[in-house]
Amino acid sequence: MKAIVLAGGYATRLWPITKHRPKMFLPVGEETVIDTIFADLEADERISEVFVSTNERFAEEFEEYLSDSAFEKPTLSVEETTAESEKFGVVGALAQLIDREGISEDLVVVAGDNLISFDISDFVDFFEARASPTIAAYDVGSKDRARSYGLVQLDDDRVVDFQEKPDDPQSTLVSIACYAFPAETLPLFERYLDAGENPDEPGWFVQWLQSREDVYAFTFDGAWFDIGTPESYLDAVAWYLDGDAHVATDVTLENATLGDNVHVMTGAEIVDSTVDHSVIFPDVTIRNSDIRRTIVDEETTLENLDLADALIGAHSTVTNGE
Repeated sequence: MKAIVLAGGYATRLWPITKHRPKMFLPVGEETVIDTIFADLEADERISEVFVSTNERFAEEFEEYLSDSAFEKPTLSVEETTAESEKFGVVGALAQLIDREGISEDLVVVAGDNLISFDISDFVDFFEARASPTIAAYDVGSKDRARSYGLVQLDDDRVVDFQEKPDDPQSTLVSIACYAFPAETLPLFERYLDAGENPDEPGWFVQWLQSREDVYAFTFDGAWFDIGTPESYLDAVAWYLDGDAHVATDVTLENATLGDNVHVMTGAEIVDSTVDHSVIFPDVTIRNSDIRRTIVDEETTLENLDLADALIGAHSTVTNGE
């Protein structure tokens, strides 16, 4: 069995934080977003190789990350794009990777920006028991949120209807970009694309596939975060920290108040300030400021600010002029 980790997006909604780093490398506690996925895949002996699908723009960052990591299975597979406008779409990129790498075995596909609370080996167990295309599904609890995803309707654990991004969702159970396909299903990616179907989100392929053969859904409780926006990233950090502050040992705090769910990284300095529900990257200086639900990238200085719901790029200096 092979696995593909999708890591080819440009995460423009998180710019400038992700303009020069893949969003999968955003920290959640001691690990990055993608570390948990790699660890699960590494531990499952049924999976012999993990292809990391990324773009030319971030290829070097992934090469360095993988060479420095303890993971043995991941192999980089690069699509020939450097900007969002050049992308093939996720289904198109998957079909190209399957062809490029000669994949002919059962296949697990998971989005690298998924933070999920279940073990991927449990998902693989479910898939092998049914020997059919399988998706993971989660109840987001809100029809408004459900509009942004593929909507799943079930009879027991068999998918009886799948609608990608419906205008009027009838339930709140959605597909979460974790899939498994038997080897005999893989040629259908090319058949789907040759028919002129939508090459973008995998949900369109699942919708097409479900109308032709049995597809099953692995449902789970717990947590799931699709880290594509500042809000979802901060929510994921808050879930992980569970109200605590995570502060590197060499951080300087002088007359500083840290509220709930604050992650402060190495070399930061916070003086005469309050920080709440925020992520502070290395070597940031914050003085005489009140910072809330904000992400501050590395080597940035903030002074005399009252700041909420902001993204501050690296190597910046921001003051209110006092």
